[in-house]
Amino acid sequence: MSPIIQALLATTFTWGMTAIGAASVFFIKNFDKRLLDTMLGFAAGVMIAASFWSLLAPAIAMSEGLRFPWLPATVGFLLGGAFLRLADMLLPHLHLWLPVSEAEGVKTQWQKSILLVLAITLHNFPEGLAVGVAFGAVAADLPSATLAGAIALAIGIGIQNLPEGMAVSFPLMQEKKSRKESFFWGQASGLVEPVAGVLGAAAVFFFRPILPYALGFAAGAMIFVVIEQLIPESQTGGNADMATLGAMLGFAVMMVLDVAFG
Repeated sequence: MSPIIQALLATTFTWGMTAIGAASVFFIKNFDKRLLDTMLGFAAGVMIAASFWSLLAPAIAMSEGLRFPWLPATVGFLLGGAFLRLADMLLPHLHLWLPVSEAEGVKTQWQKSILLVLAITLHNFPEGLAVGVAFGAVAADLPSATLAGAIALAIGIGIQNLPEGMAVSFPLMQEKKSRKESFFWGQASGLVEPVAGVLGAAAVFFFRPILPYALGFAAGAMIFVVIEQLIPESQTGGNADMATLGAMLGFAVMMVLDVAFG
């Protein structure tokens, strides 16, 4: 099977996990912010671990024959952070629990619900890109890039997408949106992942020399999201200890997935 098709299937799975998280508005009546903060911390831990074990370490291993084997991963990492910073400056979005007056990006009159969805969409793009690049790397037939490792990454990203779906749907329901509308926008925030996954897989499949740079790029973009969005959002609700424990658990789960199966 083409790595592009594999990436599409894998990121469709990760989007589906976002949809499952968003669907929790149909079954959970009383919103527990402590649980959501813990799960956001878990998502941060997964992304940090995936950035190293699934992306940066293979990128460095692929560059061992170069004079400076750390250079492609480092350049890609910094470019990934710079790209997300640019998107953060331009795309109108609103972080959780903040009033509309504190929306970031280009000023707009869009509704709060749209701004919340765009914040998670911005978050999901590097996740889909990471999964796509991982499957594209398998086609390069390098020992450090395995199909099992790419699948493990997709599973880890899928698990942490559950709270991301909740992070959109529940705040929207608190904004007096119906359960159906809250679910719709919650799952819609994950639709960017299949698009990013296909783009990432296609880029490294057709232009293999950029592979270590692409792996570093995806890692830098994810770390930017973790530091700029996930960790602050999980820590500002008065549940810092639970969020921290969630992050450590997420890191451990992703590390086990990648090392055991990658």
